[in-house]
Amino acid sequence: MKIKKRNGRTVDFNLEKIVIAIKKSFISINKNFEDSEILKMAEEVKSQIEKDYNPEKLPTVEQIQDLVELTLIEHKYIDVVKSYITYRAKHSQDRMVVEGFKEYIKDEKLLNIIRKLRDDFDGSLYKIEALFLKFKSFCKPNMEKNEIRNILIKAAAELTTKEAPKWEYIAGRFYRYDLEKKIIETYDGKDFYEKIKFLTEKNLYGKYILENYSEEEIKELEKVMDPKRDRLLTYSSIDLLAKRYLIRSHDMKILERPQEMFMGIAMHLALPEKENKLKWAKRIYDVLSSLKVTVATPTMNNARKPFHQLSSCFIDTVPDTLDGIYRSIDNFAKVSKHGGGMGLYFGKVRAAGSDIRGFKGVAGGVIRWLKLVNDTAVAVDQLGVRQGSCAVYLDAWHKDLPEFLQLRTNNGDDRMKTHDIFPAVSYPNLFFRLAKNNIDADWYMFDPHEIMIKKGYCLEDFYGDEWEKKYYECGEDKNYQKV
Repeated sequence: MKIKKRNGRTVDFNLEKIVIAIKKSFISINKNFEDSEILKMAEEVKSQIEKDYNPEKLPTVEQIQDLVELTLIEHKYIDVVKSYITYRAKHSQDRMVVEGFKEYIKDEKLLNIIRKLRDDFDGSLYKIEALFLKFKSFCKPNMEKNEIRNILIKAAAELTTKEAPKWEYIAGRFYRYDLEKKIIETYDGKDFYEKIKFLTEKNLYGKYILENYSEEEIKELEKVMDPKRDRLLTYSSIDLLAKRYLIRSHDMKILERPQEMFMGIAMHLALPEKENKLKWAKRIYDVLSSLKVTVATPTMNNARKPFHQLSSCFIDTVPDTLDGIYRSIDNFAKVSKHGGGMGLYFGKVRAAGSDIRGFKGVAGGVIRWLKLVNDTAVAVDQLGVRQGSCAVYLDAWHKDLPEFLQLRTNNGDDRMKTHDIFPAVSYPNLFFRLAKNNIDADWYMFDPHEIMIKKGYCLEDFYGDEWEKKYYECGEDKNYQKV
């Protein structure tokens, strides 16, 4: 049968919908119920509607709700009736609020997202009225559609509090809808396979994906993708994906949906499984899209793309030569270019005041080179995703350690500061043993270049008892300059 809705539209109505309406009234007060009793009442309501049914004068939603109330009273569910009346009043108020939204929003799909909020979230904490009042406070005359969507996102995000944290999920729903509209404006392809072909032609997707997956396999994987999992993402997380990880065109317009991103990553990571790759792509997609597992930035950003460098961290030992130092900095720049972070060990580089080609006291020391590393980290960011990241290491016995410990302080000569890299000290066991047993014991700091020239070995290449033996050997030698 058909009934008339409040907006004048006619819709199909059946027994199942009456059952759902009655069940909601019971659930709203957490009352136990028997399905058979619910079905019996629903049958009575349906029979009454059919008895008085007139195609020329269709029953309205209000009339059916009145019948539900009368039936609940007849079955002596008085407490349920009270709850049902409250439920109707709340929904009536929400409908009035939606009418208020209609003055500003003409997009019916966006209005449906707002209507759905009352079913998916606790109405006492997440009131549509509160969203409308916040939204209205931001509105201006003659706003464009995208401005309205942005204001709706902002309104929901600003309602987020410790007591009502799920407003961020509501803001995420609006953000996801806004994202979808922008993607469709840029690319409105048929399916996932066509999308991958398009992105491959634009050199935004790696050719190896289509070389390893057939059209049928990609279409099978597309069936696994679940857009509803976008609801697991908060406003902040979707915003992060949009700014850092989703594929953009060369003019910076977003082309990729979150679920397409998860599947693209899964397809890449499953490649080593060869004939089982489809099975593993589905499993990897499942854990990624359900947020059970997340992967590092280079993997999120590079998997599925032409430059598929997936690792986060690299290490290098910086040699004590001009060519070696610049080669290490060049390596860091190339690693950073594709999203990796670098750990650079500077323990072999000669200290300030050391000699160069026999000329005494002319070496600039480690700190001068760290300035270059710092500037490289800033200049060569990680594909625009984030700033380059570098940690630098120096031994506790290196002569430049006092200046090294001042790298990130705000006082002193700014030419000796590096505020964008992360200094770390390599301590031998002996240092902590002395600190524990004799805090006043002498601790020697040397120039590694001088040790290599005079002793013929590099102290930093040893460890354990052998290192301690050579450390004391150098410390007791009066021919060394030491601190």
